[in-house]
Amino acid sequence: MNFFKNKIFLKTMLAIALPIALQNLITSSVNMVDTLMISSLGQTSIAAVGLANQFFFFYVLIVFGINSGSSIFIAQYWGKEDIPSIRKVLGLAVSLSALVGIVFTVTAVLFPQFIMRILIDEPEVIRLGSDYLRIVALSYIPTALAFAFSVALRTTGKPQIPMKISIISFFTNTVFNYILIFGKLGIPAMGVKGAAWGTFIARFIEIGVTLYAIYCKDGVLAASIKELFSWNKEFFNKYIKTTYPVILAEGAWSLGQVMYSIAYAKLGEEATAAIQITNTIQNVFFVLVRGVANACTVMIGSKIGSGDEEEAYEYAKNFMILATLLGLILGIIQALTPDLTLKLFRGLDQSLYHTSKNLLIVMGLTFVIKVLGATGIVGVLRGGGDTTFAMILDAGTVWVIGVPVAFIGALLLDIPVYLIYAIVTIEELIKVILIIPRIISKKWIKDVT
Repeated sequence: MNFFKNKIFLKTMLAIALPIALQNLITSSVNMVDTLMISSLGQTSIAAVGLANQFFFFYVLIVFGINSGSSIFIAQYWGKEDIPSIRKVLGLAVSLSALVGIVFTVTAVLFPQFIMRILIDEPEVIRLGSDYLRIVALSYIPTALAFAFSVALRTTGKPQIPMKISIISFFTNTVFNYILIFGKLGIPAMGVKGAAWGTFIARFIEIGVTLYAIYCKDGVLAASIKELFSWNKEFFNKYIKTTYPVILAEGAWSLGQVMYSIAYAKLGEEATAAIQITNTIQNVFFVLVRGVANACTVMIGSKIGSGDEEEAYEYAKNFMILATLLGLILGIIQALTPDLTLKLFRGLDQSLYHTSKNLLIVMGLTFVIKVLGATGIVGVLRGGGDTTFAMILDAGTVWVIGVPVAFIGALLLDIPVYLIYAIVTIEELIKVILIIPRIISKKWIKDVT
């Protein structure tokens, strides 16, 4: 394995991946703390918040698509040391993220019950989820803006800044959640509404600290309003040509994940709560993978931007080998430790515990497939500028294979949710089978700048 001997590769990868992984760990820990606190309110509350957050999940992955697309340009401009163009791309990313944020915020505030009824038929889950959604939607716009600046910071070699800001956000969210959910310091207990207000407060503090960190020093991203909006029609068209497949892919893929949640909800409240609990745990295992995938995007994009395409190809091979090792090791740990991880969630009834345990085992056994897919698409193909192929592959497998299989399993087959989850993983396997020959072909290497 040559990448163990390539000190420059390892040093660069670790310098980018570890802060991003730590930031993702903190973010996942926020979600876990939320779920842990809400789990004490019962499985109805878990299901309500979990499903309400599917709307946020759909939204945030569209925002991720916008900024993942912008990171392709920023990485390549960073390789060319073109600061003015980096600031133009950042301005476009901020503008588009804010626009999407406005649409989703207005929709969630005005029509929360309509959204919840699409996701599940349980009246009490709909009521609690609507209460949560109407409040937490107020945090959508600051979340999008913070995300845009954080991605740009990571792509320009400053991953430690969003990592530190995530630590502040974690403690803010945890403290306010505890106070507001359970009614401490003389404040009435607010239940799921308290969790929503805790998130709202944390997100506004996060964007405030992010902007302060960027503008207190005259760094690469400390752009004036004029610089952020100095792009013209030609620049916008070039940006959209490359980024729209990423945005469409993330939108289609995330909507597919929402459809999975709807399919699982057809099995009842318990299956919905189990999926929420186990996804929260799996996200903790996935943090290092996200760090590696983001490092892959930055390093490959920078190499292509500087004209070193052969080195970009070698990096791609190294990252796929590393992803395989990570996926196998972390997957085995996840499959062998469900009793340990589920101890964190108090008050689970025996049936919910049993379902969650089996789900964690299945997730662990199929983990390496998800890791290879994420690294191949988000890291290699998008980092190389091959966004159209990545879009077709990512969205196509979800909608042609995954979603139909999930609904067939939920509506026609009399099998538990963890077996349906296992069958749905066929979608991820086919994706990996198609990614590998694409990487070997080198057709994904494209200078988009």
